[in-house]
Amino acid sequence: MDNTLVYADSSTVAPSPSPAAPGGRTRRLWWHLAEMALAMVVGMLLLGPLWDAAGVPLGLSGTLGRPDVAALVMATNMTIGMTVWMRYRAHHWRGVVEMAAAMYVPFLLVLVPFWAGRLDGEALMLGGHLLMVPAMVLVAVRHRHESPVAVRRHPAVVALARRWPAGLALLMTVELWVEPRILSPWTMLVLPGGYLLIGVARRTLRGPGVLATQLVGLVVWVALTLTAVAVGGRTAAWLVALGWLVHGGWDLVHHRTGRVVPGGYAEWCGVLDVTLGGIMIVAILTGAV
Repeated sequence: MDNTLVYADSSTVAPSPSPAAPGGRTRRLWWHLAEMALAMVVGMLLLGPLWDAAGVPLGLSGTLGRPDVAALVMATNMTIGMTVWMRYRAHHWRGVVEMAAAMYVPFLLVLVPFWAGRLDGEALMLGGHLLMVPAMVLVAVRHRHESPVAVRRHPAVVALARRWPAGLALLMTVELWVEPRILSPWTMLVLPGGYLLIGVARRTLRGPGVLATQLVGLVVWVALTLTAVAVGGRTAAWLVALGWLVHGGWDLVHHRTGRVVPGGYAEWCGVLDVTLGGIMIVAILTGAV
């Protein structure tokens, strides 16, 4: 299939606000920073396990475990995730390079006192992340008025990008693919709680029967949680797996109706719930309980 020359489309990139709309510029700036933070997290989730897996056969586990090396590896993972997303969103390379510098420079600055014995590993990580925040903001403010550049995107890449909530959910479960385990029964309380909190924040619980439906869901998952805690053992494991799987159906219904939560949240939650439920079933069947 041929590549297509496209600009950032309106379905993924907010239109450039007019000079007379400072509120729009501010929202666009904060949204850009939020995207960068999310892309950095995705980079860490995806690439972190690869470093660990490669370190064992190469005999680099000890080196990768050093705080200074771990800090630079983390900065690399965040930079890769951020670079991929910024280029997809049609940012200029100069902005990408400066944002990459915002990842590395803070850690390079705190490495000096670390090597001098003035900081420990925890202070190194904390200091690097604290300095990274203003550095990112400065770069984003500096390039906030730039218009998107022309980029070539394969249609398959565009399709995958539109399914980013599902991709993020899968990335969040990568570690459990290797070592399946059973989650605590108490984690099921997050399932109905997230919908209620988002519904309150978005004021989407006001329709006929909407709040009642969410409260019924809360009662069902609270009862399932308490039952699993009470019975324990293998039965509890099956109840927890069932609770996560069933909530995937709940997410599907909300994704199709568009009620209470944004579609992206329902998609992310549905993929996460079904994946975790499936992983826990594998853990049960392979004797992890």
